[in-house]
Amino acid sequence: MSIYMDNAATTAQKPAVVSDSIKKILQGDYGNSSRGAHGYSLASYHVAENARNQIKELFQASEQYEVAFTNNATVALNEVLKGMIHPGDHVITTSWEHNSVLRPLYQLEAQGVLLDIISSEPISGRLNYDEFLRKLRPTTRVVICNHASNVTGNLLDLARIKEFCVQHNLFLIIDASQTAGAVPIDLSDGKISALCFTGHKSLYGPQGTGGVCIKKDVSIEPILTGGDGMQSFSKVQPQVLPTLLEAGTLNIPGLAGLAASVEWLKSKDSNSNLGEYFYQEAKKITGLTTYGDFSAPRVDVFSINLRDAESAIVSDLLWEEFKIATRPGYHCAPLMHEALNTADRGTVRISFSCFTTKKEVDHVLTALKNLASR
Repeated sequence: MSIYMDNAATTAQKPAVVSDSIKKILQGDYGNSSRGAHGYSLASYHVAENARNQIKELFQASEQYEVAFTNNATVALNEVLKGMIHPGDHVITTSWEHNSVLRPLYQLEAQGVLLDIISSEPISGRLNYDEFLRKLRPTTRVVICNHASNVTGNLLDLARIKEFCVQHNLFLIIDASQTAGAVPIDLSDGKISALCFTGHKSLYGPQGTGGVCIKKDVSIEPILTGGDGMQSFSKVQPQVLPTLLEAGTLNIPGLAGLAASVEWLKSKDSNSNLGEYFYQEAKKITGLTTYGDFSAPRVDVFSINLRDAESAIVSDLLWEEFKIATRPGYHCAPLMHEALNTADRGTVRISFSCFTTKKEVDHVLTALKNLASR
């Protein structure tokens, strides 16, 4: 029996309703959404709208917001960052960010955007929040933050960041890749300009799904243009959301699966103390270092190292000898590893889902104790 502990990359175990919903689409009478008035097209349109409504309800999005679907959070972040930020704008981001944020920002920086990055503390990875005010400029326009680090599991003090942005009239973009479905997200106060999410992690949906929950009054230029089924003679993409950000054919089977998983998730009590249990037991293991801030709320993502061993070797041993799937290396978050002083070897990342059991966690702890004793 194998144990899957790489849920921060993607959740391998999905609720049965996901595959059931996808199968229904593939075997049913579903056409191309918004490409006709016949029953096949309308059936797909209703699938997409149901998924949109499920996401809005999950995030408590008011009428100020619209949901536009993409095939993952990376595309959503590229659309939002490159569509909202212009040369001369100053952007503040953090050392927690995934390359899905950093690389678009570096591209924009090369085009004349000004960029500042908030630093983090060693070992704990705690964000140095005082730097936000110090790095504020007259040209600051956007703050983009990871809601939770995919390396340490640290959770952003979102209330503090929202108030900072409101006070200084800044757009706030949130990367919710690790938190959508894992922690409550409430957009009802309208303080977040755009929330980018992916469907295949803690939303338990299919890979190839994701999107952005964006305020309707945000000015954004599309980076993808093409067919829309509405204004065929227009030389530009229709300027109404969500069509503005949904060029081409929607992934209707994927959205059916996503809608089913979100509906399932909303009815599930996901409270668990397994993360705290794992941490308390892991810190007893001699030679094991656990990175992250464990004094504040967090998601169940843990980065560890065993003495001076390479993370890739430890992760490989966990799989080859104990059939435990983990993720070694840098997790597409280079600045976080620089802050943690792990840029030379990375870390072994262990991440839970709502399907993770205490028996599995105990097996992981036993394996780590075994390796640490060598």
